[in-house]
Amino acid sequence: MDHLDHLVRSGWTRAGAADADLPAHASRWLAARTGLRPASTPVAPGSVAPVPDSALPAAVRAVLGSIVGAEHVLVESPDRLARAGGLSYLDLLRRRGAGDLAVPDAVVVPADPAEVVRVLAACAEHGVAVVPFGGGTSVVGGVSALRGGFDSVIALDLARLDRLVSVDPVSRLAVFQAGVPAPVAERLLARHGFTLGHFPQSYERATIGGFAATRSSGQASAGYGRFEDMVAGVRVATPRGDWRLGTAPASAAGPDLRRLVVGSEGAFGVITEVTLRVRPKPVVSRHEGFVLDGWEAGAEAVRALTQEDVRGAVTRLSDPEETEVGFTMNGGWKTRAVRAYLRARGVREPCLLVIGWEASSAAALRAKRAATLKVLRGAVRLGRPVGEAWRRGRFSGPRQRDALMDAGVCVETLETAAHWSGLSALRTAVTAALTGSLTRDGRRPVVACHISHTYETGASLYFTVLVPRDPADPVGQWQRAKHAASTAITTLGTITHHHAVGVDHAPYLSAEIGDLGVDVLRAVKAELDPAGVLNPGKLIPGPATAPR
Repeated sequence: MDHLDHLVRSGWTRAGAADADLPAHASRWLAARTGLRPASTPVAPGSVAPVPDSALPAAVRAVLGSIVGAEHVLVESPDRLARAGGLSYLDLLRRRGAGDLAVPDAVVVPADPAEVVRVLAACAEHGVAVVPFGGGTSVVGGVSALRGGFDSVIALDLARLDRLVSVDPVSRLAVFQAGVPAPVAERLLARHGFTLGHFPQSYERATIGGFAATRSSGQASAGYGRFEDMVAGVRVATPRGDWRLGTAPASAAGPDLRRLVVGSEGAFGVITEVTLRVRPKPVVSRHEGFVLDGWEAGAEAVRALTQEDVRGAVTRLSDPEETEVGFTMNGGWKTRAVRAYLRARGVREPCLLVIGWEASSAAALRAKRAATLKVLRGAVRLGRPVGEAWRRGRFSGPRQRDALMDAGVCVETLETAAHWSGLSALRTAVTAALTGSLTRDGRRPVVACHISHTYETGASLYFTVLVPRDPADPVGQWQRAKHAASTAITTLGTITHHHAVGVDHAPYLSAEIGDLGVDVLRAVKAELDPAGVLNPGKLIPGPATAPR
């Protein structure tokens, strides 16, 4: 079973087993709210997705082995299954045997950027599709092993590109190879007194290259910006050779081509090194919880905090549903006491707001906190215990997903963003689309939402869905719901704020950037990847990108 867990589960369960069990009170609440019937659907040997024989020709395997070493061309079933897709609900379902799973024919693990260039040239020459693979945390099909029109496909695992190349403390720049895991990057920077400040929920497994390839955004984006804002330079391997961008702090030498590469999802080239702006590691931090009564009041407070520039590095507002889910999952007498306290204060629709401040001194933090509190005069303060509880558990969501799936729950997330004037309408439309699609046969979804990335002009919305799984068609159940939500999003917001396009959002890309925009992307790909071997079916719409 440990072997099956390694291949089939999300991987976070093993990293945080204490967070992985579904509490009894959470099961009872799910049954009452969603109609979930007691069930146990753990991974079993007979349910693991079958792995087909490798279609990679022996001659091509020998060529790739001559570049990276034969021992770094992996064709055994466990190695290939471990790189078969990312960590979306559909990916995990398919690994459990529900529906077809695209499995790479081999896993190739280069040692340095030069080897990556040579591997891409060889694959272009021999007609082998290449799927770049970092931490494997994509939730939009971004690392699915699609072949496109080719007979074979490899997963290009960047795990050996694991170096901190250099640190320039004067300019506050650090150069990382793309395969460095995020926690390792933070530890290496901490030795020099710096941090990236980039902590998305995928932090425990994601890599530096993956952050750049997907235009990631972290939980402290209000203080540190999106990942693309941190990128000062990038090195990219393409089938046509090595490409370096970013040599000065600012430039007017035509369009900023770094922006073309960051967010390209491996379709234009493989990011091998990233030069990043780093910040001094904060000396003090503080997280607190507040409650506002109702979504509109909460969203208005977050807008005011943002536009008056007094938000924390972390500024996160949960709607009433997500607040209820959080209170329920925590359970215990403390939660009951909080609910009673809020009722006594006249709060009928609690929306939890978590603020996290960071500073170089205690005095600076006190000043930041005081400025925030002036705007939050109408909020009910829950104090540091609630804020610190969120901070400690901020990466626990993915760990709970395996237990939810074992219990028969469809659990998935999606995200978007809109301007402040249209934010509530977007939340209402997406919630209605998901609820309408998933309510059937006694199954009642919980659709929860939060704001966690804010801008002067608007904010992101992040939705979490919980509903009993349809045992007859679990894949189609989510496909229909995702399509309904995406259709609503295309008229009111962006198709993705930070999950990237991948396979799932590609059919809707032209609705956002126009047919001309899609043609521009196709032209760029044709120039950098003439054979079309790089990550087929991702980013750019086409026959291979129908909704999964």
